[in-house]
Amino acid sequence: MAYLIGVDIGTSGTKTVLFDEAGRTVADALYEYPLYQPKAGWAEQDPIDWWVATYESISDVIAKSGVNPDDIKGVGLSGQMHGLVMLDAAGNVLRRSIIWCDQRTSEECAEITELVGKEKLIEITANPALTGFTASKIMWVKKHEPEIFEKCRKILLPKDYIRYMLTGEFATEVSDASGMQLLDVPARNWSRYVLDKLGIDIGMLGKVYESCEVTGQITESAAKLTGLRPGTPVVGGAGDQAASAVGCGIVREGVASVTIGTSGVVFAHTDSIKIDPLGRVHTFCHAVPGAWHVMGVTQGAGLSFKWMRDNFFAAEKLTAAQTGDDPNYVMDQIAKNSPVGAGGIIYLPYLMGERTPHLDPFARGVFFGLSAIHEKRDLLRAVLEGVVFSLCDCMDILREMGINPTSVYAAGGGGNSKLWRQMLADAFGMSISVSSSKQGGALGVAILAGVGAGVYKSVPEACDAIVSEASRTEPIAENTAKYAKIHKFYKKLYADLREDFAELAKIMES
Repeated sequence: MAYLIGVDIGTSGTKTVLFDEAGRTVADALYEYPLYQPKAGWAEQDPIDWWVATYESISDVIAKSGVNPDDIKGVGLSGQMHGLVMLDAAGNVLRRSIIWCDQRTSEECAEITELVGKEKLIEITANPALTGFTASKIMWVKKHEPEIFEKCRKILLPKDYIRYMLTGEFATEVSDASGMQLLDVPARNWSRYVLDKLGIDIGMLGKVYESCEVTGQITESAAKLTGLRPGTPVVGGAGDQAASAVGCGIVREGVASVTIGTSGVVFAHTDSIKIDPLGRVHTFCHAVPGAWHVMGVTQGAGLSFKWMRDNFFAAEKLTAAQTGDDPNYVMDQIAKNSPVGAGGIIYLPYLMGERTPHLDPFARGVFFGLSAIHEKRDLLRAVLEGVVFSLCDCMDILREMGINPTSVYAAGGGGNSKLWRQMLADAFGMSISVSSSKQGGALGVAILAGVGAGVYKSVPEACDAIVSEASRTEPIAENTAKYAKIHKFYKKLYADLREDFAELAKIMES
């Protein structure tokens, strides 16, 4: 029996899972670490924390499983995207990593847009300049910490720093590199044009691989810490969204996924490059060789639900804890008692501004249509439906671009909610499936490792063998018709309030 390891370097912790060749979980381990916020809007982590969590979790799963390390045929790496890791000439970390959710780089985004050109930037990198992407973080360090930039010899993403520690190789792969804003996404390699405009030496960047290619082998020193056999291959892996998509089988045209975590993501595979000239959605290289994915991202999906639950349903949450019930299941039962349309309440889920489709940092949450007849259950249902409408906005743009999925898989914490899945099916007007595996990104990169190690012939073939549908939710026609009308009004509300959001921000700043 062949075994594979998937390592997912997340924001809250690193999860490592050991799978057999059929994709069954043999052992897993999660090691957490801190997030540092030196100032409001800043977010940093220590790469050494990621490394300790990685080697300890790998060692843990091998020990718990009793599997012979000789039978572990490959390692795949996934992780949080966009983070900046800077190393000196000796390979030492120069500063804490500025991670994906850091918002300090708005001035640098404007500078990048000016240096490269707005249209040219989207043409090459497939995206407008965003504070979350790596390029603006590099430019920030260059401007504000020139002594650090002068010492920097290598720039890596979070999972690629772990690759360096495991293999000694400086490398990345196309899906994660797409989010740096330095990659020529159509050509799947570094853009010398962008690098020259930004004054970044291409020698600071690692070699670019396809996601299932072998990028290096476990070194003797890493083997001692992890328990892996020296020489075990490590493949490119993938950024977290692409890895989760592979883990759900989103590896062919016509298949998409909807992930409801803190944010919401609509993710679709495409065999040819498709770029939205308005930059409303992200186009990245997929972890499937020669393919791409298009991704719409909403900021306040599961975040809106958590905000509502924690602030208005504390008693129900406490009761669920005392009875041993899942509090989210309890919330589902409450929301089910409100009718489709929440009795006329419409919720805009813009608690953290919005990315797709508006790219509006000033947008804010709104409850519209409140009257004295409404109860808490109606507010709760309106929140769930508002998140669904924001995901419909993403799907509408994909369809506008000629991407028309015929099947959709639900993932993330919100994907576990039967009520939310029914709302998605009704609003999208199509069936919503759930994958048999709950290991997401770790399974995705283990599949990539299996392809690189020769256990499977291709990524689609591996997914066909491993990933299956656990359940399916069909749309209810009368609900679909009603949601279409409400969604149209939902979109009008944002258009009517857009200037008011910006004006409110000015008032609050004065």
